[in-house]
Amino acid sequence: MSTVTSPTGAAPAYDDAERGTVEISRPAPVSYPQEKKENTFADDEKKAMTVTALEVPATKEKASLTAAPKAPAKKPKKKTSKWILWQIWFNTYRKLFTICFSLNMIGLGLAASGHWPYALKYNGAMAVANFNFAILMRNEIFGRLLYLFVNTCFAKWAPLKFRLGCTSVLQHLGGIHSGCATSGVAWLILKVVRTYQNRTNEHVSILVVGLLTNLAVFITACAAIPWVRNTHHNVFERHHRFVGWTGLFLTWAFTIMGDIWDTDTQTWNLDGVHLVRQQDFWYVMGMTLFIALPWICTREVPVDIELPSPKVAIVRFRRGMQQSLLGRISRHAVKEYHAFGIISEGTHAKYHYMICGVQGDFTRSLVNDPPRTLWTRELKFAGVSNTSTLYKRGIRICTGTGIGAALSTCIQSPYWYLIWIGSDQEKTFGPTISGLIHRYIEPERLTLWDSKVRGGRPDTMKLLREVYHTWNAEVVFITSNYIGNSEMMEGCKEAGIPCFGTLWDF
Repeated sequence: MSTVTSPTGAAPAYDDAERGTVEISRPAPVSYPQEKKENTFADDEKKAMTVTALEVPATKEKASLTAAPKAPAKKPKKKTSKWILWQIWFNTYRKLFTICFSLNMIGLGLAASGHWPYALKYNGAMAVANFNFAILMRNEIFGRLLYLFVNTCFAKWAPLKFRLGCTSVLQHLGGIHSGCATSGVAWLILKVVRTYQNRTNEHVSILVVGLLTNLAVFITACAAIPWVRNTHHNVFERHHRFVGWTGLFLTWAFTIMGDIWDTDTQTWNLDGVHLVRQQDFWYVMGMTLFIALPWICTREVPVDIELPSPKVAIVRFRRGMQQSLLGRISRHAVKEYHAFGIISEGTHAKYHYMICGVQGDFTRSLVNDPPRTLWTRELKFAGVSNTSTLYKRGIRICTGTGIGAALSTCIQSPYWYLIWIGSDQEKTFGPTISGLIHRYIEPERLTLWDSKVRGGRPDTMKLLREVYHTWNAEVVFITSNYIGNSEMMEGCKEAGIPCFGTLWDF
Protein backbone atom coordinates (compact mmCIF):
# COMPACT_ATOMS: atom_id res chain seq x y z
CA MET A 1 0.00 0.00 0.00
CA SER A 2 1.52 3.31 -1.01
CA THR A 3 2.10 6.06 1.54
CA VAL A 4 0.34 9.36 0.91
CA THR A 5 1.90 12.55 2.21
CA SER A 6 -0.68 14.68 3.95
CA PRO A 7 -0.93 18.39 3.32
CA THR A 8 -0.93 20.74 6.29
CA GLY A 9 -4.11 20.31 8.26
CA ALA A 10 -5.22 17.24 6.30
CA ALA A 11 -5.69 13.79 7.72
CA PRO A 12 -2.51 11.67 7.51
CA ALA A 13 -2.27 8.34 5.69
CA TYR A 14 -3.34 5.22 7.50
CA ASP A 15 -0.60 2.78 6.50
CA ASP A 16 1.20 2.50 9.87
CA ALA A 17 -2.01 2.09 11.80
CA GLU A 18 -3.06 -0.70 9.49
CA ARG A 19 0.25 -2.43 10.11
CA GLY A 20 -0.37 -2.12 13.84
CA THR A 21 2.76 -0.05 14.49
CA VAL A 22 1.60 3.56 14.46
CA GLU A 23 2.07 5.76 17.53
CA ILE A 24 -0.97 8.01 17.82
CA SER A 25 -1.14 10.91 20.26
CA ARG A 26 -4.56 11.24 21.84
CA PRO A 27 -6.52 13.80 19.82
CA ALA A 28 -9.04 16.19 21.24
CA PRO A 29 -12.63 14.97 20.99
CA VAL A 30 -13.88 15.38 17.42
CA SER A 31 -17.27 16.99 17.03
CA TYR A 32 -19.65 16.16 14.22
CA PRO A 33 -19.64 18.70 11.43
CA GLN A 34 -22.53 21.06 10.77
CA GLU A 35 -25.04 19.23 12.88
CA LYS A 36 -25.28 17.54 16.23
CA LYS A 37 -25.12 13.75 16.05
CA GLU A 38 -26.97 11.44 18.37
CA ASN A 39 -25.06 9.19 20.74
CA THR A 40 -24.77 5.68 19.38
CA PHE A 41 -24.72 4.08 22.79
CA ALA A 42 -25.94 4.98 26.26
CA ASP A 43 -23.43 6.23 28.85
CA ASP A 44 -23.52 3.00 30.83
CA GLU A 45 -22.66 1.03 27.67
CA LYS A 46 -19.74 3.31 26.83
CA LYS A 47 -18.11 2.54 30.17
CA ALA A 48 -17.82 -1.09 29.11
CA MET A 49 -16.12 -0.33 25.82
CA THR A 50 -12.50 -0.34 26.95
CA VAL A 51 -10.61 -2.69 24.67
CA THR A 52 -9.09 -5.51 26.69
CA ALA A 53 -6.21 -7.61 25.43
CA LEU A 54 -7.10 -11.27 25.84
CA GLU A 55 -4.81 -14.25 26.05
CA VAL A 56 -4.87 -17.27 23.75
CA PRO A 57 -6.00 -19.93 24.25
CA ALA A 58 -9.26 -18.69 25.72
CA THR A 59 -9.04 -20.92 28.81
CA LYS A 60 -6.04 -18.96 30.15
CA GLU A 61 -6.46 -16.08 32.59
CA LYS A 62 -7.07 -12.69 30.97
CA ALA A 63 -4.26 -10.15 31.17
CA SER A 64 -5.07 -6.59 32.16
CA LEU A 65 -3.94 -3.67 30.05
CA THR A 66 -1.65 -2.39 32.83
CA ALA A 67 0.13 -5.73 33.16
CA ALA A 68 -0.02 -6.83 29.53
CA PRO A 69 3.03 -8.88 28.53
CA LYS A 70 5.38 -7.37 26.04
CA ALA A 71 5.53 -8.69 22.53
CA PRO A 72 8.25 -11.25 21.88
CA ALA A 73 11.50 -10.11 20.38
CA LYS A 74 11.29 -10.01 16.61
CA LYS A 75 12.83 -13.10 15.08
CA PRO A 76 14.67 -13.07 11.79
CA LYS A 77 12.28 -13.77 8.93
CA LYS A 78 12.25 -17.43 8.04
CA LYS A 79 12.91 -18.13 4.41
CA THR A 80 9.83 -19.53 2.73
CA SER A 81 10.24 -22.50 0.42
CA LYS A 82 9.89 -21.89 -3.29
CA TRP A 83 7.12 -24.49 -3.46
CA ILE A 84 5.01 -22.55 -0.93
CA LEU A 85 5.65 -19.29 -2.81
CA TRP A 86 4.65 -20.97 -6.07
CA GLN A 87 1.42 -22.30 -4.55
CA ILE A 88 0.50 -18.83 -3.31
CA TRP A 89 1.43 -17.13 -6.58
CA PHE A 90 -0.23 -19.70 -8.87
CA ASN A 91 -3.52 -19.44 -7.04
CA THR A 92 -7.00 -20.23 -8.30
CA TYR A 93 -7.21 -16.76 -9.92
CA ARG A 94 -4.23 -17.49 -12.16
CA LYS A 95 -5.39 -21.06 -12.78
CA LEU A 96 -8.78 -19.86 -14.00
CA PHE A 97 -7.11 -17.15 -16.09
CA THR A 98 -4.75 -19.72 -17.62
CA ILE A 99 -7.58 -22.12 -18.47
CA CYS A 100 -9.79 -19.44 -20.06
CA PHE A 101 -7.00 -17.73 -21.97
CA SER A 102 -5.35 -20.97 -23.15
CA LEU A 103 -8.58 -22.46 -24.48
CA ASN A 104 -9.36 -19.24 -26.32
CA MET A 105 -5.89 -18.98 -27.82
CA ILE A 106 -6.10 -22.58 -29.05
CA GLY A 107 -9.46 -21.79 -30.64
CA LEU A 108 -8.18 -18.53 -32.12
CA GLY A 109 -5.16 -20.34 -33.57
CA LEU A 110 -7.37 -22.97 -35.15
CA ALA A 111 -9.66 -20.28 -36.55
CA ALA A 112 -6.83 -18.15 -37.95
CA SER A 113 -5.24 -21.20 -39.59
CA GLY A 114 -8.54 -22.18 -41.21
CA HIS A 115 -9.06 -25.36 -39.13
CA TRP A 116 -12.17 -24.02 -37.36
CA PRO A 117 -14.39 -22.45 -40.03
CA TYR A 118 -17.24 -21.64 -37.62
CA ALA A 119 -15.04 -19.47 -35.36
CA LEU A 120 -13.47 -17.81 -38.40
CA LYS A 121 -16.87 -16.92 -39.83
CA TYR A 122 -18.34 -15.77 -36.49
CA ASN A 123 -15.21 -14.25 -34.96
CA GLY A 124 -17.21 -11.21 -33.83
CA ALA A 125 -19.57 -13.46 -31.89
CA MET A 126 -16.57 -15.18 -30.28
CA ALA A 127 -15.28 -11.77 -29.13
CA VAL A 128 -18.52 -10.52 -27.57
CA ALA A 129 -19.26 -13.96 -26.05
CA ASN A 130 -16.00 -13.66 -24.12
CA PHE A 131 -16.90 -10.12 -23.07
CA ASN A 132 -20.24 -11.47 -21.81
CA PHE A 133 -18.55 -13.93 -19.48
CA ALA A 134 -16.04 -11.32 -18.36
CA ILE A 135 -18.76 -8.82 -17.40
CA LEU A 136 -20.96 -11.51 -15.83
CA MET A 137 -18.18 -12.47 -13.39
CA ARG A 138 -18.20 -8.90 -12.05
CA ASN A 139 -21.98 -8.57 -11.90
CA GLU A 140 -23.12 -8.12 -8.27
CA ILE A 141 -26.47 -9.86 -8.84
CA PHE A 142 -24.87 -12.93 -10.42
CA GLY A 143 -22.25 -13.03 -7.66
CA ARG A 144 -24.82 -12.88 -4.87
CA LEU A 145 -26.88 -15.64 -6.49
CA LEU A 146 -23.78 -17.81 -6.89
CA TYR A 147 -22.76 -17.33 -3.23
CA LEU A 148 -26.35 -18.03 -2.13
CA PHE A 149 -26.45 -21.27 -4.11
CA VAL A 150 -23.12 -22.54 -2.75
CA ASN A 151 -23.84 -21.49 0.86
CA THR A 152 -27.30 -23.07 0.77
CA CYS A 153 -26.38 -26.36 -0.87
CA PHE A 154 -22.99 -27.25 0.62
CA ALA A 155 -22.88 -25.76 4.14
CA LYS A 156 -21.19 -27.95 6.77
CA TRP A 157 -21.98 -31.41 5.34
CA ALA A 158 -19.78 -31.55 2.21
CA PRO A 159 -16.15 -32.76 2.50
CA LEU A 160 -13.82 -30.01 3.72
CA LYS A 161 -11.70 -30.06 0.55
CA PHE A 162 -14.78 -29.51 -1.57
CA ARG A 163 -15.95 -26.60 0.59
CA LEU A 164 -12.48 -25.05 0.47
CA GLY A 165 -12.54 -25.45 -3.31
CA CYS A 166 -15.91 -23.69 -3.51
CA THR A 167 -14.57 -20.76 -1.48
CA SER A 168 -11.44 -20.57 -3.60
CA VAL A 169 -13.36 -20.50 -6.89
CA LEU A 170 -15.84 -17.90 -5.62
CA GLN A 171 -13.02 -15.70 -4.34
CA HIS A 172 -11.10 -15.92 -7.60
CA LEU A 173 -13.87 -15.47 -10.16
CA GLY A 174 -11.80 -12.49 -11.30
CA GLY A 175 -9.56 -15.01 -13.07
CA ILE A 176 -12.43 -15.83 -15.43
CA HIS A 177 -13.16 -12.11 -15.77
CA SER A 178 -9.64 -11.19 -16.83
CA GLY A 179 -9.08 -14.36 -18.86
CA CYS A 180 -12.24 -13.89 -20.93
CA ALA A 181 -11.72 -10.12 -21.27
CA THR A 182 -8.17 -10.56 -22.57
CA SER A 183 -9.33 -13.31 -24.91
CA GLY A 184 -12.16 -11.09 -26.14
CA VAL A 185 -9.65 -8.41 -27.08
CA ALA A 186 -7.68 -10.99 -29.07
CA TRP A 187 -10.79 -12.21 -30.90
CA LEU A 188 -11.80 -8.61 -31.63
CA ILE A 189 -8.37 -7.96 -33.14
CA LEU A 190 -8.90 -11.00 -35.39
CA LYS A 191 -12.33 -9.63 -36.35
CA VAL A 192 -10.92 -6.21 -37.29
CA VAL A 193 -7.99 -7.74 -39.17
CA ARG A 194 -10.37 -9.94 -41.17
CA THR A 195 -12.56 -6.90 -41.88
CA TYR A 196 -9.61 -4.92 -43.22
CA GLN A 197 -8.46 -7.89 -45.31
CA ASN A 198 -11.88 -7.72 -46.98
CA ARG A 199 -11.88 -3.90 -47.08
CA THR A 200 -12.72 -3.74 -50.80
CA ASN A 201 -16.16 -5.19 -49.98
CA GLU A 202 -16.69 -3.37 -46.66
CA HIS A 203 -18.16 0.07 -46.14
CA VAL A 204 -15.59 2.63 -45.01
CA SER A 205 -17.65 3.49 -41.91
CA ILE A 206 -17.41 -0.13 -40.74
CA LEU A 207 -13.62 0.01 -41.08
CA VAL A 208 -13.42 3.21 -39.01
CA VAL A 209 -15.81 2.06 -36.28
CA GLY A 210 -14.07 -1.31 -36.06
CA LEU A 211 -10.70 0.35 -35.47
CA LEU A 212 -12.15 2.72 -32.84
CA THR A 213 -13.86 -0.20 -31.08
CA ASN A 214 -10.61 -2.10 -30.92
CA LEU A 215 -8.79 0.94 -29.56
CA ALA A 216 -11.41 1.60 -26.85
CA VAL A 217 -11.51 -2.02 -25.70
CA PHE A 218 -7.71 -2.21 -25.64
CA ILE A 219 -7.43 0.91 -23.46
CA THR A 220 -10.12 -0.49 -21.14
CA ALA A 221 -8.14 -3.71 -20.72
CA CYS A 222 -4.82 -1.89 -20.17
CA ALA A 223 -6.40 0.27 -17.45
CA ALA A 224 -7.09 -2.94 -15.48
CA ILE A 225 -3.45 -4.07 -15.38
CA PRO A 226 -2.72 -4.77 -11.67
CA TRP A 227 -0.02 -2.09 -11.39
CA VAL A 228 -2.36 0.58 -12.78
CA ARG A 229 -5.35 -0.65 -10.78
CA ASN A 230 -3.56 -0.79 -7.43
CA THR A 231 -1.33 2.29 -7.63
CA HIS A 232 -3.48 4.67 -9.69
CA HIS A 233 -7.05 3.84 -8.68
CA ASN A 234 -8.65 6.93 -10.22
CA VAL A 235 -6.86 6.36 -13.54
CA PHE A 236 -8.06 2.76 -13.52
CA GLU A 237 -11.65 3.64 -12.71
CA ARG A 238 -12.02 6.52 -15.16
CA HIS A 239 -10.58 4.61 -18.09
CA HIS A 240 -11.96 1.17 -17.26
CA ARG A 241 -15.45 2.54 -16.73
CA PHE A 242 -15.89 5.48 -19.09
CA VAL A 243 -13.71 4.22 -21.94
CA GLY A 244 -15.34 0.83 -21.36
CA TRP A 245 -18.78 2.36 -21.79
CA THR A 246 -17.54 4.08 -24.95
CA GLY A 247 -16.31 0.68 -26.13
CA LEU A 248 -19.77 -0.77 -25.48
CA PHE A 249 -21.45 1.88 -27.63
CA LEU A 250 -18.87 1.35 -30.38
CA THR A 251 -19.37 -2.42 -30.13
CA TRP A 252 -23.09 -1.89 -30.72
CA ALA A 253 -22.33 0.24 -33.77
CA PHE A 254 -19.70 -2.16 -35.14
CA THR A 255 -21.96 -5.19 -34.61
CA ILE A 256 -25.11 -3.68 -36.11
CA MET A 257 -23.29 -2.14 -39.06
CA GLY A 258 -21.48 -5.39 -39.79
CA ASP A 259 -24.73 -7.38 -39.58
CA ILE A 260 -26.80 -5.17 -41.86
CA TRP A 261 -24.16 -4.46 -44.50
CA ASP A 262 -24.56 -6.80 -47.46
CA THR A 263 -21.14 -7.30 -49.03
CA ASP A 264 -22.64 -8.93 -52.12
CA THR A 265 -25.02 -6.11 -53.06
CA GLN A 266 -23.00 -3.35 -51.35
CA THR A 267 -26.19 -2.08 -49.67
CA TRP A 268 -27.56 -1.75 -46.14
CA ASN A 269 -30.12 -4.43 -45.25
CA LEU A 270 -32.47 -2.62 -42.87
CA ASP A 271 -34.68 -5.65 -42.25
CA GLY A 272 -35.02 -5.93 -38.46
CA VAL A 273 -35.78 -9.66 -38.66
CA HIS A 274 -32.41 -10.26 -40.28
CA LEU A 275 -30.66 -8.28 -37.51
CA VAL A 276 -32.22 -10.09 -34.57
CA ARG A 277 -31.31 -13.44 -36.08
CA GLN A 278 -27.59 -12.67 -35.73
CA GLN A 279 -26.03 -14.25 -32.65
CA ASP A 280 -23.56 -11.41 -32.01
CA PHE A 281 -26.51 -9.01 -31.71
CA TRP A 282 -27.83 -10.97 -28.69
CA TYR A 283 -24.37 -11.28 -27.16
CA VAL A 284 -24.02 -7.48 -27.20
CA MET A 285 -27.53 -7.23 -25.73
CA GLY A 286 -26.38 -9.51 -22.89
CA MET A 287 -23.28 -7.35 -22.30
CA THR A 288 -25.43 -4.26 -22.04
CA LEU A 289 -27.83 -5.91 -19.60
CA PHE A 290 -25.05 -7.20 -17.34
CA ILE A 291 -23.43 -3.76 -17.23
CA ALA A 292 -26.65 -1.81 -16.66
CA LEU A 293 -28.33 -3.97 -13.99
CA PRO A 294 -26.08 -3.04 -11.02
CA TRP A 295 -26.43 0.68 -11.81
CA ILE A 296 -30.20 0.42 -11.46
CA CYS A 297 -29.58 -0.15 -7.75
CA THR A 298 -27.53 3.06 -7.32
CA ARG A 299 -28.98 5.52 -4.80
CA GLU A 300 -27.96 8.65 -2.91
CA VAL A 301 -28.49 7.85 0.76
CA PRO A 302 -28.14 9.82 4.03
CA VAL A 303 -25.13 8.95 6.20
CA ASP A 304 -23.71 9.85 9.60
CA ILE A 305 -19.93 10.21 9.84
CA GLU A 306 -18.22 9.50 13.17
CA LEU A 307 -14.61 10.66 13.50
CA PRO A 308 -12.98 8.81 16.40
CA SER A 309 -9.49 9.87 15.22
CA PRO A 310 -7.91 11.82 12.35
CA LYS A 311 -7.09 8.54 10.63
CA VAL A 312 -10.51 6.89 10.50
CA ALA A 313 -14.07 7.74 9.45
CA ILE A 314 -16.89 5.47 10.59
CA VAL A 315 -19.73 5.81 8.07
CA ARG A 316 -23.17 4.79 9.35
CA PHE A 317 -25.98 3.78 6.97
CA ARG A 318 -29.57 2.81 7.64
CA ARG A 319 -30.75 -0.84 7.66
CA GLY A 320 -28.97 -4.03 8.59
CA MET A 321 -27.06 -6.45 6.37
CA GLN A 322 -26.09 -10.09 6.32
CA GLN A 323 -22.49 -10.88 7.15
CA SER A 324 -19.43 -10.41 4.94
CA LEU A 325 -20.77 -8.05 2.30
CA LEU A 326 -18.89 -5.15 0.74
CA GLY A 327 -20.31 -1.89 -0.50
CA ARG A 328 -19.14 0.73 -2.96
CA ILE A 329 -19.53 4.39 -2.02
CA SER A 330 -18.85 7.69 -3.79
CA ARG A 331 -19.60 11.38 -3.57
CA HIS A 332 -20.76 11.24 -7.20
CA ALA A 333 -23.31 9.15 -9.04
CA VAL A 334 -21.05 7.50 -11.62
CA LYS A 335 -17.40 8.01 -10.69
CA GLU A 336 -14.79 7.37 -7.99
CA TYR A 337 -16.45 4.44 -6.26
CA HIS A 338 -14.48 2.78 -3.47
CA ALA A 339 -15.25 -0.60 -1.86
CA PHE A 340 -15.30 -1.15 1.92
CA GLY A 341 -16.32 -4.01 4.18
CA ILE A 342 -19.70 -3.73 5.91
CA ILE A 343 -20.22 -4.22 9.65
CA SER A 344 -23.70 -5.14 10.81
CA GLU A 345 -25.36 -7.09 13.62
CA GLY A 346 -27.65 -8.74 11.06
CA THR A 347 -30.49 -8.09 8.68
CA HIS A 348 -32.69 -7.07 11.63
CA ALA A 349 -30.34 -4.26 12.68
CA LYS A 350 -31.18 -0.59 12.39
CA TYR A 351 -27.78 0.41 10.95
CA HIS A 352 -24.71 -0.91 9.19
CA TYR A 353 -21.24 0.64 9.19
CA MET A 354 -18.15 1.04 7.02
CA ILE A 355 -14.66 1.77 8.39
CA CYS A 356 -12.79 4.08 6.03
CA GLY A 357 -9.11 4.45 6.92
CA VAL A 358 -7.33 7.41 5.38
CA GLN A 359 -5.33 6.19 2.38
CA GLY A 360 -6.03 8.63 -0.45
CA ASP A 361 -7.96 11.68 -1.55
CA PHE A 362 -11.41 10.13 -1.23
CA THR A 363 -11.01 8.70 2.26
CA ARG A 364 -9.16 11.81 3.43
CA SER A 365 -12.11 13.93 2.29
CA LEU A 366 -14.44 11.88 4.49
CA VAL A 367 -12.44 13.06 7.51
CA ASN A 368 -11.68 16.62 6.41
CA ASP A 369 -15.08 17.34 4.84
CA PRO A 370 -17.64 14.75 6.03
CA PRO A 371 -20.66 14.54 3.69
CA ARG A 372 -24.29 14.20 4.75
CA THR A 373 -25.09 11.89 1.83
CA LEU A 374 -23.16 9.38 -0.26
CA TRP A 375 -23.92 7.46 -3.44
CA THR A 376 -23.96 3.70 -3.10
CA ARG A 377 -25.32 0.59 -4.77
CA GLU A 378 -27.98 -0.74 -2.45
CA LEU A 379 -27.34 -4.25 -3.74
CA LYS A 380 -24.03 -5.12 -2.07
CA PHE A 381 -21.54 -7.67 -3.36
CA ALA A 382 -20.31 -10.69 -1.40
CA GLY A 383 -16.82 -10.95 0.05
CA VAL A 384 -14.92 -14.22 0.38
CA SER A 385 -15.88 -14.70 4.04
CA ASN A 386 -19.53 -14.74 3.01
CA THR A 387 -18.76 -18.45 2.59
CA SER A 388 -18.11 -18.68 6.36
CA THR A 389 -21.45 -20.48 6.63
CA LEU A 390 -19.86 -23.42 4.79
CA TYR A 391 -17.60 -24.17 7.76
CA LYS A 392 -18.28 -25.55 11.21
CA ARG A 393 -15.73 -23.30 12.93
CA GLY A 394 -13.24 -20.73 11.66
CA ILE A 395 -10.88 -17.87 12.48
CA ARG A 396 -11.11 -14.30 11.19
CA ILE A 397 -7.78 -12.51 11.62
CA CYS A 398 -7.29 -8.88 10.59
CA THR A 399 -5.08 -5.87 11.14
CA GLY A 400 -6.03 -2.20 11.40
CA THR A 401 -8.97 -1.22 9.21
CA GLY A 402 -9.31 -4.85 8.14
CA ILE A 403 -11.73 -5.12 11.06
CA GLY A 404 -14.32 -3.56 8.74
CA ALA A 405 -14.36 -6.63 6.51
CA ALA A 406 -13.96 -9.16 9.34
CA LEU A 407 -16.21 -8.08 12.19
CA SER A 408 -19.67 -8.92 10.85
CA THR A 409 -18.76 -12.61 10.39
CA CYS A 410 -17.84 -12.96 14.06
CA ILE A 411 -20.79 -10.85 15.25
CA GLN A 412 -23.35 -12.92 13.35
CA SER A 413 -21.87 -16.39 13.93
CA PRO A 414 -20.90 -17.88 17.32
CA TYR A 415 -18.60 -20.36 15.57
CA TRP A 416 -16.05 -17.81 14.42
CA TYR A 417 -13.06 -16.55 16.41
CA LEU A 418 -11.82 -12.97 15.95
CA ILE A 419 -8.16 -11.92 16.15
CA TRP A 420 -7.60 -8.19 15.66
CA ILE A 421 -4.12 -6.68 15.67
CA GLY A 422 -3.81 -2.90 15.74
CA SER A 423 -2.41 0.09 17.57
CA ASP A 424 -4.42 1.99 20.18
CA GLN A 425 -7.58 0.30 18.96
CA GLU A 426 -10.10 2.00 21.27
CA LYS A 427 -8.68 5.47 20.67
CA THR A 428 -8.22 5.02 16.90
CA PHE A 429 -11.53 3.34 16.06
CA GLY A 430 -13.76 4.75 18.77
CA PRO A 431 -16.57 3.45 21.00
CA THR A 432 -18.91 2.36 18.19
CA ILE A 433 -16.61 -0.40 16.95
CA SER A 434 -15.51 -1.37 20.47
CA GLY A 435 -19.14 -1.52 21.55
CA LEU A 436 -20.06 -3.87 18.71
CA ILE A 437 -17.14 -6.15 19.54
CA HIS A 438 -17.81 -6.44 23.27
CA ARG A 439 -21.57 -6.70 23.03
CA TYR A 440 -21.66 -9.47 20.42
CA ILE A 441 -18.39 -11.43 20.70
CA GLU A 442 -17.75 -13.43 23.86
CA PRO A 443 -14.27 -13.19 25.48
CA GLU A 444 -13.60 -16.88 24.82
CA ARG A 445 -13.61 -16.29 21.04
CA LEU A 446 -11.81 -12.97 20.92
CA THR A 447 -8.19 -11.82 20.92
CA LEU A 448 -7.47 -8.10 20.67
CA TRP A 449 -3.76 -7.35 20.38
CA ASP A 450 -2.98 -3.68 20.94
CA SER A 451 0.59 -3.28 19.68
CA LYS A 452 1.01 0.03 21.50
CA VAL A 453 0.19 -1.51 24.87
CA ARG A 454 2.14 -4.70 24.22
CA GLY A 455 5.18 -3.03 22.74
CA GLY A 456 4.83 -4.33 19.21
CA ARG A 457 3.15 -6.92 17.05
CA PRO A 458 2.75 -10.53 18.20
CA ASP A 459 4.30 -13.65 16.76
CA THR A 460 1.31 -13.87 14.44
CA MET A 461 1.81 -17.45 13.32
CA LYS A 462 2.31 -18.71 16.91
CA LEU A 463 -0.92 -16.97 17.84
CA LEU A 464 -2.75 -18.37 14.81
CA ARG A 465 -1.54 -21.93 15.38
CA GLU A 466 -2.64 -21.90 19.03
CA VAL A 467 -6.10 -20.56 18.23
CA TYR A 468 -6.48 -22.86 15.22
CA HIS A 469 -5.94 -25.97 17.33
CA THR A 470 -7.75 -24.88 20.52
CA TRP A 471 -10.74 -23.57 18.56
CA ASN A 472 -10.85 -26.66 16.29
CA ALA A 473 -11.09 -24.35 13.28
CA GLU A 474 -11.44 -25.58 9.71
CA VAL A 475 -10.25 -22.44 7.92
CA VAL A 476 -8.66 -19.01 8.43
CA PHE A 477 -9.74 -15.83 6.63
CA ILE A 478 -7.12 -13.05 6.55
CA THR A 479 -7.61 -9.32 5.99
CA SER A 480 -4.43 -7.27 6.18
CA ASN A 481 -2.10 -5.08 4.17
CA TYR A 482 0.05 -6.63 1.46
CA ILE A 483 3.03 -7.48 3.69
CA GLY A 484 0.94 -8.82 6.57
CA ASN A 485 -1.24 -10.81 4.22
CA SER A 486 1.79 -12.38 2.51
CA GLU A 487 3.45 -13.33 5.81
CA MET A 488 0.32 -14.98 7.20
CA MET A 489 -0.49 -16.77 3.94
CA GLU A 490 3.04 -18.18 3.76
CA GLY A 491 2.97 -19.21 7.43
CA CYS A 492 -0.43 -20.90 7.14
CA LYS A 493 0.61 -22.77 3.99
CA GLU A 494 3.73 -24.08 5.74
CA ALA A 495 1.71 -25.09 8.80
CA GLY A 496 -0.91 -26.86 6.69
CA ILE A 497 -3.67 -24.47 7.80
CA PRO A 498 -6.33 -23.78 5.11
CA CYS A 499 -6.45 -20.03 4.58
CA PHE A 500 -7.74 -17.32 2.29
CA GLY A 501 -6.16 -13.87 2.14
CA THR A 502 -6.89 -10.42 0.79
CA LEU A 503 -7.04 -9.95 -2.98
CA TRP A 504 -6.04 -6.87 -4.95
CA ASP A 505 -7.77 -7.83 -8.21
CA PHE A 506 -10.83 -5.51 -8.03
